[in-house]
Amino acid sequence: MQRMGMVIGIAPDHIAEYKRLHAAVWPAVLERLAQSHIRNYSIFLREPENLLFGYWEYHGSDFEADMAAIAADPETRRWWTFCGPCQLPLESRAPGEHWASMECVFHVD
Repeated sequence: MQRMGMVIGIAPDHIAEYKRLHAAVWPAVLERLAQSHIRNYSIFLREPENLLFGYWEYHGSDFEADMAAIAADPETRRWWTFCGPCQLPLESRAPGEHWASMECVFHVD
């Protein structure tokens, strides 16, 4: 299992909409995440900096293939058309990233 953290900005005028969307995530999107071995997924908001911190645990064996399956899923792609305009990707993110990956520097069970 891999623990993964990521961060992205959020437009202040879209915070309420983003919260509304995530209060009722579409079942097909949740199912695709589960099929791609994503577990224990949480998103946290930090204001006034307007940052979203995402955390998930990946339980699969082919991360690239599982992420490609998520990206190819029609309902997930439709979901992103609602969430995407709310998000402000960081300039410092790596090429090809939307959410910027973070390094885990501490963990305790």
